Amino acid sequence: MAAIVATVAYLGLEARAVEVQVQLIAGLPAFNLVGLADKAVGESRERVRGAIAAMGLALPPKRIAVNLSPADLPKEGSHFDLPIALGLLAAMGVVDAEALAEYVIVGELTLDGRLAPSPGVLLAALHAAEIGNGLICPASQGAEAAWSGSIDVVAAPDLLSLINHLKGHGLLPAPRAGDVETSAKGPDLRQVRGQETAKRALEIAAAGNHNLLMVGPPGSGKSLMAACLPGILPPLDPGEALEVSTVQSVAGTLEGGRLTRTRPFRAPHHSASMAALTGGGLKVRPGEVSMAHLGVLFLDELPEFQRAVLDSLRQPLESGNVSVARANAHVTFPAKVQLVAAMNPCRCGYLGDAGLACARAPKCAADYQAKVSGPLLDRIDLHVEVQAVSAVDLMLPPSAEGSAEVATRVAAVRSAQAERYREAGIRTNAEIDGELLEKFATPDPAGRALLAQAAEAMRLSARGYTRILRVARTIADMAGSAEIGRLHVAEALSYRRQPPRN
Repeated sequence: MAAIVATVAYLGLEARAVEVQVQLIAGLPAFNLVGLADKAVGESRERVRGAIAAMGLALPPKRIAVNLSPADLPKEGSHFDLPIALGLLAAMGVVDAEALAEYVIVGELTLDGRLAPSPGVLLAALHAAEIGNGLICPASQGAEAAWSGSIDVVAAPDLLSLINHLKGHGLLPAPRAGDVETSAKGPDLRQVRGQETAKRALEIAAAGNHNLLMVGPPGSGKSLMAACLPGILPPLDPGEALEVSTVQSVAGTLEGGRLTRTRPFRAPHHSASMAALTGGGLKVRPGEVSMAHLGVLFLDELPEFQRAVLDSLRQPLESGNVSVARANAHVTFPAKVQLVAAMNPCRCGYLGDAGLACARAPKCAADYQAKVSGPLLDRIDLHVEVQAVSAVDLMLPPSAEGSAEVATRVAAVRSAQAERYREAGIRTNAEIDGELLEKFATPDPAGRALLAQAAEAMRLSARGYTRILRVARTIADMAGSAEIGRLHVAEALSYRRQPPRN
């Protein structure tokens, strides 16, 4: 006897259809599994055997052949356990194979027959909705799968209850979509004392989705201001929240099917490897740059990262996605991030302070800052010097304006940008290029004259020139101006990194 059930294999954020073909063949008892399966899939034989034995059933004294088709597609993960078990039970005549044909099946089995969660259920549910099928998954991930839409989701706690449901005995309730977390509390800008220039740059970065670099001595508030950024960014819309949750589902970090409206904020340690930052590993998983998709990637102590690791961000910052190439797979993850970085001016951190600076200044500063490549710095729109906080600043009362007030202004500017670029399918000034840049970000004659002079004096690259126009467009939007004037260009230029002196 033979049976076929449907499941998926994950390739980045793509779910590829896979057929689990099970056949019982006369001969010596054996359990063979083929189809380019990794070690986790190969070990499913023992988990399936144990789960079926836990129900009081014995495997037939025949040769069991399981083929995962297409055979040339790599299969990774423990979510193949459940489809293999149900395919085997269908071949044994325990369940109806026709009833299983209406579902995509994913889930890990334990030896006592319970269904354990596995990464990627939301992606599998979206694939099932696309082809018009239902989904069978573990009960703990039913809330996650329910976000895919109006498909039939069967979320079972164990194999026995799932079989009873398929037979029409003890029907399982349909899962309800997980809760939506509207906001997550974080630091408030009221906690930042002084630093008006840096806070202005932070608001510009939030309003236009621009990359930001803060350079200043230790304890000046760089990390605190970066942590305040998610609190002034507009919340994710439903489509964006689902997109972010899909990445989290593949990474296995989406707990309880809860979606969040707060933009991701990822702050990897400077010891992070290239695979940790951009994705990869033995089983290709999204890295920090993809986990921060549609949110903020904060790199503190920027020069302390390995140079090759930092340079691996250059392509994702331009294209909005990251491609991980391996011998057996080529996987692409989304990576539309807002990069915020912080660094000390030199290794000791006190460049410019005669009382605290080391004896090697200013050469130590040049050596330290040279650890970050020019092409990466060229991709950062705003460079701001953060001054040391004095005792007088610390004794001042908190600012009357906090994150809530700044977030209101940022939301208004973002809304205007989304409406302006609605037909082009983009949302922020940081994304405009080509004809859109020429149409919406061309300064008035005085602004063009200033920009031409600055481009010559600052030796701006084509990328740097474009990014100044984007920042100037954001500054004009914040001022409520339809036209980019000389003052808007001048402020945008003030945030640009100065060229090194010969």
